[in-house]
Amino acid sequence: MKKPVAIVIFLLGFVSVAVAQTEKPAGLLPVQQFAEKLKAQAIPQLIDARSPEEFALNHIPEAINVNRQTDGYETIIKGISPSKPVFVYSIANGRSVALAADLRKKGFNEVYVLDGGIGAWTGSGNTLYSTAKKGLTLDEYNRILANNKLVLVDIGSRYCGSCKKVKPVLETLRQQHGDALTIVEIDLEESPALIASLKTVSSFPYLILYKQGEIVLKRAGLTDLKTELDTKLVAAQ
Repeated sequence: MKKPVAIVIFLLGFVSVAVAQTEKPAGLLPVQQFAEKLKAQAIPQLIDARSPEEFALNHIPEAINVNRQTDGYETIIKGISPSKPVFVYSIANGRSVALAADLRKKGFNEVYVLDGGIGAWTGSGNTLYSTAKKGLTLDEYNRILANNKLVLVDIGSRYCGSCKKVKPVLETLRQQHGDALTIVEIDLEESPALIASLKTVSSFPYLILYKQGEIVLKRAGLTDLKTELDTKLVAAQ
């Protein structure tokens, strides 16, 4: 009887580990809930955990730029009230979740992280400060859709590590489909207004496949990306 009991205990332990691995980080909020809580603050404590270079190009209004590599980080954090909510974001969830965890260790009890980062914020049509002077307009975007049967749109940021991993997939698709597939690459740094106007982007990277102007696929992330695109492109031919 000892052997079956040991197996059961092992399986229960395995399930517990699997559940723990799928749990979301503490304080992670979808964009609408994050925006509502932020708006409710008279003087919001909003932190952009990206690099100074990224922050200078675009950021959520009223944010300050702080991350764990910032000179004087410890001193800056001491100037933030631990008794009030703190809101943190980055491109996705990596740097913001890490910063939020450190703030909790320092005694901040109410720390919220924007799920999907600045991509989700902009993609939902929220206000964004940006230095962009040019970029693809919505009219130009719609003309591309109207003049091409199949259009694959890749939306991301030049500072997004996952977005860079999409590029080899796009290059393979260019070689496979040639002129039959039009690929449009849109960066937050150049076309934030267009990303906001689409009101569909939930995080970076985000891809949309159109057939004759109609959406046949929209999705975030890299998992099974090439396989799913191949399937949809074959069906759309």
